[in-house]
Amino acid sequence: MLSANCYGTVTRTSLFGAAAAGLAVASVAGCGGTKSSHSVQPPSRSRVCSTGSFQRYGSSRLAYAAIVRDRAQAVRRPGGAFIARFGRINQNGVSMVFSVRGARVDRSCAPTWYLVQLPIRPNGTTGWVRASQVEVGTVTSRIEVDLSARRVTLFRNGRRVLSATAAIGSPATPTPTGSYYVNQRLIPSDPGGPFGPGAVGISAFSNVLTGWTQGGPIAIHGTNAPWSIGKAVSNGCIRLPNRTLRRVFAQAIAGTPVIIHA
Repeated sequence: MLSANCYGTVTRTSLFGAAAAGLAVASVAGCGGTKSSHSVQPPSRSRVCSTGSFQRYGSSRLAYAAIVRDRAQAVRRPGGAFIARFGRINQNGVSMVFSVRGARVDRSCAPTWYLVQLPIRPNGTTGWVRASQVEVGTVTSRIEVDLSARRVTLFRNGRRVLSATAAIGSPATPTPTGSYYVNQRLIPSDPGGPFGPGAVGISAFSNVLTGWTQGGPIAIHGTNAPWSIGKAVSNGCIRLPNRTLRRVFAQAIAGTPVIIHA
C-alpha cells in the first residue's frame, strides 16, 4: 500500500499519456505542457431520448473517465444529499478524475448528470455530478488482478497485451477485491526504493490499515524486493517487476478500469 513515504517523495506527473484516446493531456504544477480535452456524447444510437432517462456507459473494450474542470460536488442522486466536494487537483497535485458509469440525459441525449465512481471510502462509492462540472473522455485500457493466481493482466481494446506474476497483500493486510479505476500515476524520486520506478494509484483503500496517510490508498507499483514477486507479502498493494511496471504505467492512463478478484 502507498504510505506517507511514497507520497512524500514523488514527482507529480501527468495522469494522461499522449496516446490517451479522447482524454486530456493534463499539465500539473512543475511539469509544464498544455491541457486540452473534449466532451463526448453518451453511447446512444438514437438522436432523441426521453428527458431524464439513464444511459449506462462502458464495456469490456471501452470505459469513460470524467476530469473535474474546476470543482465538483457529488450527491447521492441528482439534486439529492451531499456526499463530497472535489477540486480540480487532488492532494498529490494531479488532476481529479472519476470513473463514469452512466448518465442522465435530456431530450437531445446530451448528459445533464453523470453517475461516477469516487476515489473515497468506502470502496466503490458512487455519486452523481453535474455534467457541466467535468469533461469526459474515453479509455481503451483495462486491468484485471487475479489474487488467487497472483497475476496482473493488462488489456487494450479488449485484447490482452500483458500478463505478469505479481506480489499481493498478506493475509493480515489483504488486497481489497472489487471494481476500481486508475485515479493517479506517481513517480518516486528514488526509482531504487520500495515503489520502484512508478506507482499506478487506484481508487481503492485498504480495509485494514485505515489509519495510514491519505486513508491507506492501494496502488500497483514496482519494487526493490524482486524476491517478493509471486508471494502474498505486501501491505495491500500489488507489486510488479520493475520492467513490467514500466509497461503498465505507460498504458494504464487515468480512468482505466481495475478489477480485482479472489
